[in-house]
Amino acid sequence: MNKTKKKKGRVILFIVIFVIAFSVWLWWGNTSIQTTHVNIRSEKIPTELDGFTIVQVSDLHNAEFGNQQDRLLKAVKSASPDIIAVTGDLIDSNHTDVTKAMEFINGAVKIAPVYYVTGNHEAWSDQYIELKKQMLMVGVDVLEDENIIIEYAGVTIQLLGLNDLDFITTDGTYERLAMIDTKLKNILGESNKYTILLSHRPELFDVYVENNIDLVLSGHAHGGQVRLPFFGGLVAPNQGFFPKYFEGLYDKKQTKMIVSRGLGNSIIPLRVNNRPELVIVELMT
Repeated sequence: MNKTKKKKGRVILFIVIFVIAFSVWLWWGNTSIQTTHVNIRSEKIPTELDGFTIVQVSDLHNAEFGNQQDRLLKAVKSASPDIIAVTGDLIDSNHTDVTKAMEFINGAVKIAPVYYVTGNHEAWSDQYIELKKQMLMVGVDVLEDENIIIEYAGVTIQLLGLNDLDFITTDGTYERLAMIDTKLKNILGESNKYTILLSHRPELFDVYVENNIDLVLSGHAHGGQVRLPFFGGLVAPNQGFFPKYFEGLYDKKQTKMIVSRGLGNSIIPLRVNNRPELVIVELMT
């Protein structure tokens, strides 16, 4: 009887230790920021832009990383970015907090110029107009189907920004894709300039490729939410189970696309084996 009790006690102790360890790992995996460095090479990148650094912030969803976002801002600043690209879902339509969103923006504009495009949660939120107003007031470039020229070290590159697909009200999938294609064609400028596109949706990769975009910065997929060893991401919005584009660098023809795992969560409140991610992109010649 004593041996049986001891055995049961060991089993219970093991379960308790496992639950505590798993909970700590899960907490750490949802609150600690992973910095991912991606080097992009292209013959179209001017030599003057060798080392040009972009910090990509995606899918914050009103998540908090320290007081006044100090942990996130510290990570951004340590990368010494030339520009900061925010690729949508800065807010969460289920619990929008413009003040909290602006805590990051107010700190980011002190580090480098900030360029921003919307995500689906901005399209769903009735507070996006207020958020946009406040961002414009502090100097953020809000790109809504626009093309701007960035000058650096005496050379220029094109930076394009697409409004999220959910700002298009029609329900027809093919019609919406055609409208995105048309928008891109309308805002594309000189084909000889290196072109970077900020667009929330990675599932539109083929549209970006057909428009000869050089580099796309995207998000939305949340890294597949749960990352399975050997299989990758489990599920992503608008891609379903085992999504094709969920994290990292994708390459087709002349187009490269970086998909950030993002920083926050939305409908599914927890990430598994999928730390919040800050992407640092360095252009190289």
